[in-house]
Amino acid sequence: MAEGIEVSIDGLKEIVEQFGKAHVLVIGDFMLDKFIQGTVSRLSPEAPVPVVDVISEIFRPGGAANAISNIRALDGNAVAVGVIGDDWNGRKLIDLLKQDGVDTECIIVSKERHTTVKTRIIAEKQQIVRIDREKRDAIGYEYAKSILAFLNEKINDVDAILISDYDKGVVTNRLLEGLIPLAKKFGKPVIVHPKVVHFLDCKGATIVNSNLERASTVTGISQINETSIRNMGQWLLTQLECEYVLITRGKDDMSLFEKNGGVTYIPAIAKEVYNVTGVGAGDTVTSLIALSLAVGVTNMVNSAILANIAAGIVVGKLGSATVTRDELKHQLNMLKGVQLAFAGSK
Repeated sequence: MAEGIEVSIDGLKEIVEQFGKAHVLVIGDFMLDKFIQGTVSRLSPEAPVPVVDVISEIFRPGGAANAISNIRALDGNAVAVGVIGDDWNGRKLIDLLKQDGVDTECIIVSKERHTTVKTRIIAEKQQIVRIDREKRDAIGYEYAKSILAFLNEKINDVDAILISDYDKGVVTNRLLEGLIPLAKKFGKPVIVHPKVVHFLDCKGATIVNSNLERASTVTGISQINETSIRNMGQWLLTQLECEYVLITRGKDDMSLFEKNGGVTYIPAIAKEVYNVTGVGAGDTVTSLIALSLAVGVTNMVNSAILANIAAGIVVGKLGSATVTRDELKHQLNMLKGVQLAFAGSK
């Protein structure tokens, strides 16, 4: 049995209380999520598909903008940097972010692209279909140059940089080559949530957060047992030359790998999963890590535990993808006396 790690619940709550001081710059693929909710009482006479009687239509920030929503829900401050289209959906997304108190000055509005929109049709708590409207071509050199200029302008005003890659074209190798060294030059931690295509371009980041499936694809190591997962983490640490790798394992648990050789297993604290919209907890995990680093937390185990607890709250919500500071503190109070992490293997 692995050795249990002593974790102070009061210490974790103190970290959460500091989130209001954090300023995180978020770079990535900003999207608009549209939720059409309704009821089904019959099949269509035109085809064997259900007829959805619409009850409501809801718009929410998606993609990298969902990471920002998580930061704001926890009282953190956020600067948004990305590219959207010059269209109604883009304007709606900007309005939603501004209403949430987000600095949108560095979002580029492009006539050459359109805003990514994901429309989910949900009936009887079941997602029936998702419709994507997107452009996945990589942004050009001029856009990357403008983003790096924004970073230069804002970097002294922020405490951490979060890169949220949804493979829609904003996060490119050229951008990462300029961004990560610049952040390191100014002593700003870099948190990356990458897709497979740019995974190995994140070299030099502070921490890379990946789910198990993606880590397996990138490393070529099959998900067989604890040893194979440890091999994935160690391989990624070496290849990425980063300080930490966090591998999330769905409803099961997390594994945190540290450059100094430490490996920590964090057991599942998730509730029953109700989130049927397809909005995962990955943004919540990455946002919690970013906020923790932004307020100066040096014990990454504590950050990962907070992220795990927050993710457990999110998946227990129907159609929601954020957790508030009060919800997180309440859950911490409920966990007094529970063993939250173990050193070494599971």
